Amino acid sequence: MTKKTTEGGKYTSPETILTHSGRASAENSGYVNLPVFRGSTILFNTLDDLEDYKSPLRYGRNDNPTTNGLADLVSELEGAAGTVICPSGLSAVSTALLAAVSAGDELLVTDSAYDPTRIFSAEGLERFGVSVRFYAPKVGAGIAGLITDRTRAIFVESPGSLTFEMQDLRAIAKVAQERDITVIVDNSWASPLFHNPLVLGADMVLHAATKMLVGHSDAMVGTVSANEKLWPKLKRTHRILGVATSPDDAYLTLRGMRTLGLRMKHHSAQSLAFAQWLEGQPGVEQVYHPALPSDPGHAIWKRDFTGAGSLFAFRLSKRTRNAVAAMVNGFELFGMGYSWGGYESLCIPFNPTSIRTAVPWSEEGQMFRIHVGLEEIGDLQADMAAALERYRGTNE
Repeated sequence: MTKKTTEGGKYTSPETILTHSGRASAENSGYVNLPVFRGSTILFNTLDDLEDYKSPLRYGRNDNPTTNGLADLVSELEGAAGTVICPSGLSAVSTALLAAVSAGDELLVTDSAYDPTRIFSAEGLERFGVSVRFYAPKVGAGIAGLITDRTRAIFVESPGSLTFEMQDLRAIAKVAQERDITVIVDNSWASPLFHNPLVLGADMVLHAATKMLVGHSDAMVGTVSANEKLWPKLKRTHRILGVATSPDDAYLTLRGMRTLGLRMKHHSAQSLAFAQWLEGQPGVEQVYHPALPSDPGHAIWKRDFTGAGSLFAFRLSKRTRNAVAAMVNGFELFGMGYSWGGYESLCIPFNPTSIRTAVPWSEEGQMFRIHVGLEEIGDLQADMAAALERYRGTNE
């Protein structure tokens, strides 16, 4: 992990920030963990206090010490002007996009984006008069050829959370900055510890904090952080939308993030070792993991990232649905679930052909997405080896 440069912070190493930021112990009777503040109404002592709209705490929907502590921690990790906390990853996506575009504008979205992001963009934003086009994930500086006089924002997800193409954020951001276009990055895969989109030229960075930041599969949370230019608009949009996060979920996220440094190091090493092992297994036709030297996006990953996330994909030769069922139904350690980022390992089959529009998915075979958790890697390999054998052995 590299050091972050944050304004006003004496310590800039992510491990120290994760341990000490967002606690406010001196303001809360010395408690090492920021307490859970549950409440809606905040009382004022005088009329002057009531009319002081610059006071930090006015109403529980947007002004909560627990949630604010989480926002402070994320902002410090991101090197951001400010962060808003949302009740889910998708609400973080929608809040960021609504802060960036208005009726009559055009949004460009990577074709490898998280499916709920695609749905909100294509169905939600277009209902409000925003045109949406999906672009090839590997377009890089070529995105300049897609920009029109109505383009106001570009949504990047690198790597994509299903097919794991890497995007050249530096090149995209350079093109966008020259045209005053907002760049939004979904950084859920790498976390702020392994990738810093704001440093590379993005204007906003978001996380499905439900995943890596929470780390225990027990809370729904999203975060959006912005640079100085976009922060006022993001903050105002968040307030207008009224997307409030439970202080209990904010507390669980804060607690989870205290160990994020340790978990990310472990997830990074485990996922890469598992991906390397998979490359040598019979019937595995391709492994999609940016940290593998064999991956097409490896050069970008090596240049812009300092570690890898827990999530990647692999492709097997095409067989019947019965073979897929035999493989996944017999797992002992891997679970089947649509999230990731928790302590438990997951593996699900998927078909990317139905969600690609700019660049059709042409790879033949059965795709699987895998999240490598905290179990002993030899046990996970044994579970997967048995699953692959079931897959190869089922013909009907």
